[in-house]
Amino acid sequence: EARRQSLLKTSSLSGRTKLLHQTGLSLYSTSHGFYEEEVKKKLQQFPGGSIDLQKEDSGIGILTLNNPSKMNAFSGVMMLQLLEKVIELENWTEGKGLIVRGAKNTFSSGSDLNAVKSLGTPEDGMAVCMFMQNTLTRFMRLPLISVALVQGWALGGGAEFTTACDFRLMTPESKIRFVHKEMGIIPSWGGTTRLVEIIGSRQALKVLSGALKLDSKYALHIGMVEEVLQSSDETKSLEEAQEWLKQFIQGPPEVIRALKKSVCSGRELYLEEALQNERDLLGTVWGGPANLEAIAKKGKFNK
Repeated sequence: EARRQSLLKTSSLSGRTKLLHQTGLSLYSTSHGFYEEEVKKKLQQFPGGSIDLQKEDSGIGILTLNNPSKMNAFSGVMMLQLLEKVIELENWTEGKGLIVRGAKNTFSSGSDLNAVKSLGTPEDGMAVCMFMQNTLTRFMRLPLISVALVQGWALGGGAEFTTACDFRLMTPESKIRFVHKEMGIIPSWGGTTRLVEIIGSRQALKVLSGALKLDSKYALHIGMVEEVLQSSDETKSLEEAQEWLKQFIQGPPEVIRALKKSVCSGRELYLEEALQNERDLLGTVWGGPANLEAIAKKGKFNK
């Protein structure tokens, strides 16, 4: 045990690796001209709706964007609440999976235009951009396997949020649309960067510059979503999404979480850093209870 500890201590982690795996670290700080407290005060002025989180004993969390009178558009207060829920999820050590959905049969129509109108200057826009990029990057790095359940519309910032999840599922009639170009802007919650990762630069350019309406068939065709669910009913589709997610989160939390972390570092870090990180994560599970139990029970897998 002492040797394992010293091994874990001596692993020379670079700055980038540390940034990736210390929870609670953000992308932007005052050195980038980002003043979090000032942004929070501004966002606080735009109330409406809420972000609700339900943590199930199964290790699946359900995060609901809840502002149905505005198609679950994000008010300023909801942006603040999203950060609070991400922090709560960073501290949920029993968690393994997460489903993101919108209330009342639709996902989200992006930003509440009341807030957008009042935050008219480029400085305001960039401040909110940095706030939401911070939050959604922390969301994406959560050691939980996440899936967006898209019912109805995912528009603008709503479409961007789906890209921060590991996977996307759609119901038959749902649509995803990056409508930014028609608003005279570009995605700024990290949506472009993540979309390129998901569908490649050529398809991303088409989807964004055409402000294309992605129905479930087309989204499946370009690899934007994993599957189209059978039901469009709110309760049934949530059950289907949970069933779908269960196949990936079977097993002890520490194993699932280590897997997600190592995939994150594989995506975000240079090869050598990612390999070292994979080694360090292995140190947290090798010879652990799940590993020892599996060896005692099964020996080798012959199937």
